[in-house]
Amino acid sequence: QVQLVESGGGLVQAGGSLRLSCAASGRTLSPYVMGWFRQAPGKVREFVAALSRSGGTTYHADSVKGRFTISRDNAENTVYLQMNSLKPEDTAVYYCAASTSVYIARSILDYTYWGPGAQVTVSS
Repeated sequence: QVQLVESGGGLVQAGGSLRLSCAASGRTLSPYVMGWFRQAPGKVREFVAALSRSGGTTYHADSVKGRFTISRDNAENTVYLQMNSLKPEDTAVYYCAASTSVYIARSILDYTYWGPGAQVTVSS
């Protein structure tokens, strides 16, 4: 079992930055593909970003490309999501997730372990 906990969410003005962290316990994260998803009120949960086991390959959704960056520190057993140039439409609960997939998974169905989520609110 892998337990994931997100932190770093909060309220920020449009154009600002936040860095989300996802800390793991129970097992090392190094064997897992890691991803970030988000869910806004009344909307389905959507893919944001994911990266390979080594962190050498990443994939970002078009809506966040150039503004968000996913990274990982396997020594610290932590995954990060740096969010810059935030927009009001980025407001959502952000979830960290771990996948046993051999590729960089973008579907919710490919992820086995999930954190409880962190609220990010961007004011205009």
